[in-house]
Amino acid sequence: MEKYSLEFRVRDYECDLQGIVNNANYQHFLEHARHEYIKTLGLDFAELHAQGIDFVVARLEMSFKTPLKSGDDFIVTVGMKKDGIRWIFIQDILRLPDMKVVVKAKVDTVSIVNGKLTDHKPFDAIFGLQKE
Repeated sequence: MEKYSLEFRVRDYECDLQGIVNNANYQHFLEHARHEYIKTLGLDFAELHAQGIDFVVARLEMSFKTPLKSGDDFIVTVGMKKDGIRWIFIQDILRLPDMKVVVKAKVDTVSIVNGKLTDHKPFDAIFGLQKE
């Protein structure tokens, strides 16, 4: 599984009173990296939506391993696989420079075309994926 990665830096306002990144912000990091990855494939969520095609999260699993703090640099990796009608993103958040695992995530997504759940075949070719 080929991986895409995107680098970030923790901003002060993303931290809670404990001085660590608030758990909800990790979902933002994961989503932003997925969206940037999708853009590298020539897809644009706004354009897809205008065509009646929505790519939505159906399930999200996150395992927190070690916290990030303000000013920490980190990368978010994105890998994909296909399982039935789901496109599954396998993502990690890794602290820099030591590459310590911060979060491991699995994000199941599906496509909805004109309001109906579907296995949108054009995505298979774009993502270069085969069903498992």
